Amino acid sequence: MGRVGATHLPFDREGISLASMSAVAEIKTVAAGLVVSNPGILGGTPVFRGTRLPVQTLFNYLADGLSLDYFLDTFEGVTRDQAQAALRYGWERIAAELAR
Repeated sequence: MGRVGATHLPFDREGISLASMSAVAEIKTVAAGLVVSNPGILGGTPVFRGTRLPVQTLFNYLADGLSLDYFLDTFEGVTRDQAQAALRYGWERIAAELAR
């Protein structure tokens, strides 16, 4: 049964709402697409693509004196390329801000 006066779009039958469709449009990527921000994953916290692991975890590990290899051994779902891309992107952002 539909709502009175509501239009029935094809995705209504599938249980997909306009709200969830707009969330898809808000997915952002950086670091050559290896870091993703999706409102549906941890509220949009930047994570490594294909994981639910926040990129901040990498920075926390390194700030605490742990090695990149230790991080990669601990979180097997993250590739070296992903971690290095996130670190390079962070550096590029710092350099760009200082160049202003």
